[in-house]
Amino acid sequence: MNREQLARRGRRLEYFTIGWNTLEGLFAMGAGAVAGSISLVGFGVDSFIEVTSGAALLWRMSVDENVERREARERLSLRIVGVAFLALAAYVAVEAIRDLASRAAPEASPVGMMVAALSLVVMPVLSRAKRRVGDAMASRAMRADAAQTDFCAYLSAILLVGLALNAAFGMWWADPIAGLVMVPIILKEAVEALRGDPCDCP
Repeated sequence: MNREQLARRGRRLEYFTIGWNTLEGLFAMGAGAVAGSISLVGFGVDSFIEVTSGAALLWRMSVDENVERREARERLSLRIVGVAFLALAAYVAVEAIRDLASRAAPEASPVGMMVAALSLVVMPVLSRAKRRVGDAMASRAMRADAAQTDFCAYLSAILLVGLALNAAFGMWWADPIAGLVMVPIILKEAVEALRGDPCDCP
């Protein structure tokens, strides 16, 4: 597969990412707002960060043949993703601590559990496809995007456990704790994206 074909495949993956995460984010944030679940709202916000990342990757691949512009957009794409994750980490940490302090108990959310379960199935498959393209193109931005998709799967698992414990056993604290567990994972991805130097070797 030549570079042009790889770039087309990468664009298709990003279009799918944008469509999927837009729907996922809307359902997760809506369900989280109704249930009062910080981990579910945080998951929804993460989905929209994935949309931002997908859009940045499409923008970056639109100049794939121009090496100088490609590297500049590669760096900017990584920074956009890193800053978005820093903002998400801060938001989830503050809200989770506030919920623990006020003992705010979220309601059970069957819709949230369904969204998390679907994401847990789809995200690993999507991540593998992105990583193959990123490796073939030597694109750090595409590999970072694949890592974020993996990270979305981790968040799905954490979210599903928190929601299930609350729904099945009334463990209200499981939701904000799930949110706090997400924070160091989010920060790790933010730091790696902000430190990343573009490598777009032929």
